[in-house]
Amino acid sequence: MIQSETPKIVKKKLFSPIWLLPAVAFLLGIWLLVKGIKDAGTEIKIHFPNATGIEIGKTLVKYQGVNVGKVKDIEIDGSLQGVIVTVNMNYRGEQFLNENSQFWLVSPKASITKIEGLDTLFSGNYIAIKPGDGVRKLKFEASLEAPPIMPASEGMLITLYAKKLGSIDIGSHIFYRQISVGNVVSFRLDKSDQVAISVFVEKQYAYLIKKNSHFWNTSGVKIDASLSGVKINAESLASIIAGGISFDSPNNSKRTNSGATFTLFDTEEEALGGLNIKLTTNSADSINIGTSIEYRGLTMGNVTNTELKNGKIEIEAQIYHRYTHLLSDTSKFWTEGAQIGLDGIKHASRLVTGAVISFLPRQGKSSSAEREYTLLTDEPDEAKAPSFKFTINSDENFGLKDGSAITYRKITIGKVNEVSLAKDLSQVTYSAEVKPEFRNLINKASYFIPRPALNISANLKGVSVKTGDLASALSGSIELIGKKSNRENSLTSSLQLYQSIDNASESFIESNSMSYKLVSAESFGLEKGSPIFYKKMRIGQIRSVKWLSDTDTFEINLGINKQFQSLVNTKAVFWRNQAARIDAGLHGIKVDVAPLSGLLQSSISLGLLKTTPATASNILYDSSELAIAQAKPITIDFSAKSNLKANAPISYQGFEVGKITNVRLNEDLESITATGYLQSQYAQAFSRSDSTYSLVNAEISLAGIKAPETILTGPYISVTPGTSGKISDRFIGKLSKMPFTDAPKDAYRITLVKSSLGSITKGTHIFFRGIPVGQVEAYHLNQHGDKVEVEAYIDSKFAKYINQSSQFWERSGIKVDAGIFSGLQIDTGSLENILVGGIAVVTEDKTTSSNHLEPKDTFILHPEEKSGWNDWAPKQ
Repeated sequence: MIQSETPKIVKKKLFSPIWLLPAVAFLLGIWLLVKGIKDAGTEIKIHFPNATGIEIGKTLVKYQGVNVGKVKDIEIDGSLQGVIVTVNMNYRGEQFLNENSQFWLVSPKASITKIEGLDTLFSGNYIAIKPGDGVRKLKFEASLEAPPIMPASEGMLITLYAKKLGSIDIGSHIFYRQISVGNVVSFRLDKSDQVAISVFVEKQYAYLIKKNSHFWNTSGVKIDASLSGVKINAESLASIIAGGISFDSPNNSKRTNSGATFTLFDTEEEALGGLNIKLTTNSADSINIGTSIEYRGLTMGNVTNTELKNGKIEIEAQIYHRYTHLLSDTSKFWTEGAQIGLDGIKHASRLVTGAVISFLPRQGKSSSAEREYTLLTDEPDEAKAPSFKFTINSDENFGLKDGSAITYRKITIGKVNEVSLAKDLSQVTYSAEVKPEFRNLINKASYFIPRPALNISANLKGVSVKTGDLASALSGSIELIGKKSNRENSLTSSLQLYQSIDNASESFIESNSMSYKLVSAESFGLEKGSPIFYKKMRIGQIRSVKWLSDTDTFEINLGINKQFQSLVNTKAVFWRNQAARIDAGLHGIKVDVAPLSGLLQSSISLGLLKTTPATASNILYDSSELAIAQAKPITIDFSAKSNLKANAPISYQGFEVGKITNVRLNEDLESITATGYLQSQYAQAFSRSDSTYSLVNAEISLAGIKAPETILTGPYISVTPGTSGKISDRFIGKLSKMPFTDAPKDAYRITLVKSSLGSITKGTHIFFRGIPVGQVEAYHLNQHGDKVEVEAYIDSKFAKYINQSSQFWERSGIKVDAGIFSGLQIDTGSLENILVGGIAVVTEDKTTSSNHLEPKDTFILHPEEKSGWNDWAPKQ
């Protein structure tokens, strides 16, 4: 028998994977088409003067180093005036094809100030683009030079206008007090035939540019040569090589914005300007534009114009800004040239340079309004007045000799005539003289200091280096420090020469200070000259430190400057400064550093109490806290387990009322004695014999961390004031706070009784309808030992909700009630109840005068809530 297999029926697949190939090919074709259209870009034409350095298919168009196009073709324009370069711009350059965009050829260029296009030495020339705004455009005219481009960093762009460019070039520095703050980015000739110089100022210096700023050219080297010598002036090496611009801004001027314009002057004198004055004379012989106005050989201005008017010659002149304070309504001007006599030629340089206009300041009102003067032909009698003679005293000679110059603000005003010793050989005496117009400078507030050729001064404020002139090095000179005085009773004929301004200040402080004495158990490294501060400002110095053998203490004599004498009153206290004090805690870190001079040298500070202390004190305290607090010493005995450290604060309700200054282990090795102080305003309350002192340390439990700051700072002492009339200065400390220490004063203390403690702990809250109304403070066994008594309190503001009908029960963890028909019910309190437990209370009756809560009431603490309690809701 032949067996045949049952035929299998196979369903034909509706889709074959082979069809994916044409789909992928179609998508690839679409992508290639889109890419081709995108890469085809946009064709533009740029007109250049010539095609030098441009190659078809090689020269690229770049923006910020990114290729945005390529040269496609070059053809000569129809007028034979240049070439038209066809450029294919890719999709990156589409956004730049606007009316005001600019194109130019970048090729290697080198100058004193910079090197441009260095990268083209390897990659070849390229066409750069500066994006602009406007309508879309496809034909452009190439720029012959690179347009001004703001540097990549933020800053300010301003324009300076000058009559000529001078040595200024692109890249020239802009200086402010010889610090480079910017650069020249471009220059051009504007329509008014002036040179417009675009200047970029860096962002951090933009605030220096103000509406009244003055700019001047400092390029190269300025040489002023005459018979009196050669003067060379240069701003910096950079300005010598590449040119430079300096500026000055008045402090009271307002700031300006980017785009502001200013005038660029040739010299600093022209830029800063000065005071314009007018001189009238019958003859201007030898007076020309540029003639100097001099005072004692110092050029303080020059003639700017001469003009014949109303039969007289009017001479317009300018006094430089820094000398305008010398002008007054009685100032004198006269012409003066070289003087030839039997004793030689005086002012020989004027034989070449011509006459000058000499000036005499004199006393009088400021010449802010009076600007017209008569130009005299001869030296006035006032200028011929004899010099004022006086004496100068000094502890030593500082290299002065006959003829040594006396200067004031670097102007020579007199000289030393003779150097000798005083009759008692205690001092050096100088006979000196000054010009008569400087007589009023020799007053009781003035003094002298030497001017050495090289003076190096190093102190806590830094290092100061000052140089003098050659004449000072050869013959010595001294400088007058002070101001003129018009009061006759302040003038004098004898002044003092000090070694330095600091020595003079110390001498004035010594002679113009009040004396005050302090007593201290230690010297703290204090010595003569140690500074005294008030709010970190120096107000005096220590005159002497003396050890008193009979009391084994130190007497410290203070010198307080007279202007601060009012600070030394009945409220004044003194303490020694610590170099640095660090207060660290969870609230942050506070660092208090003494003044710099107090870091390297012992010093003390003065402070003022808010109230006058009961008894005056001249004690030098160890710290500001001790001084301000008017410390009252106390002693507290603790167990050796306390872990108490020095500097632990004594606190009441979070307020520091004292501090522990020393902790020592007693001979029994089981206790420690802590000595400290209480601030004066709290001493009476906390010195009562029944005051309690308890140690506060961090307590970690499921409820959280109590006193967490002590983890970092260590334990502190909490104090509770007593009520006894007896005063004590020694106490027995507790290792933990007494119950109800932190409870509100008006809280109601109650007792809850239960068979066992359970999960109740110190700090467990009492809740009324979920709101905490009290807290457990302590627990203990009753006198029979069969019950636990829980001591707690109810806050007074919630006392009206608790009365004799109230019921308390322990509410802890999670309550689960499950039934076949009722299902599963879960009752929980707050998260705190779940973790650490809690006590709930509910009240049945309305509170009245007969059932209201009384202090020390006792209630039963039930293990759980009974049925119906939750429905109680009397309106109170």
